[in-house]
Amino acid sequence: MKVWQDSYTLTKDIYQLCQRLPKTEQFGLTSQLRRCAVSIPSNIAEGQQRNSPKDFRHFLAIARGSAAELSTQLLIVGDVYKLDTAELVEKLESIQKMLYSLQKKL
Repeated sequence: MKVWQDSYTLTKDIYQLCQRLPKTEQFGLTSQLRRCAVSIPSNIAEGQQRNSPKDFRHFLAIARGSAAELSTQLLIVGDVYKLDTAELVEKLESIQKMLYSLQKKL
């Protein structure tokens, strides 16, 4: 699934971004960014393996929530640490659109 592939790639990008954050953020933003990013493809995968479209929709909703969280955190990273997160935000917006579309189709 393209949405899973794109979110998996975004997760790797987030891990690279986290390496640029100060060590003082290890248990703060770094941890939160990673958890949200990992949650997106993980929930897509888990939901897809469930036995019903209703279950899949539920897991897609969780993935969408994680994506919204990640969006906020990327804005914070950009504002506080002056790191360019625009490309990551664009990728995330594309993933959010795919998640919404897929959820509506089920």
